Amino acid sequence: MYKVGDSAEITKIFTEEDVFLFAGITGDRNPVHVSKEYAAATRFGERLVHGVLTAGLISAVIGMKLPGAGCLYLSQTLNFLAPVKIGDEITARAEIVEVVSEKRLRLRTQCFNQRKEMVLDGEAMISPPRPGRGN
Repeated sequence: MYKVGDSAEITKIFTEEDVFLFAGITGDRNPVHVSKEYAAATRFGERLVHGVLTAGLISAVIGMKLPGAGCLYLSQTLNFLAPVKIGDEITARAEIVEVVSEKRLRLRTQCFNQRKEMVLDGEAMISPPRPGRGN
């Protein structure tokens, strides 16, 4: 049913509202994310989207597209390669790199910005939904 090379993507433009909502939900109000003045004085010159918020798009790809509803996330590695700024359009991609068993898939997970620069690279292990039985 699932095979090596199967892939899916989701694209989103991150807004200021996304950043503030995430900060409120998680309590991560690091000024590099929420303060224009603070962020302007950093090496980035402007506010950054939380790395874990960016990684959340990977969860959306896995939970909504590949393999989709009913799957279970087992593990995720994340390597943050470049900053994501408010207004960046990010495409999250998941690709099956190994069918470990009918209960385990290993996925390469990546996020790219609108300039096709990889901003996040990682790997996920998931349990796909089992037809007719759920997980």
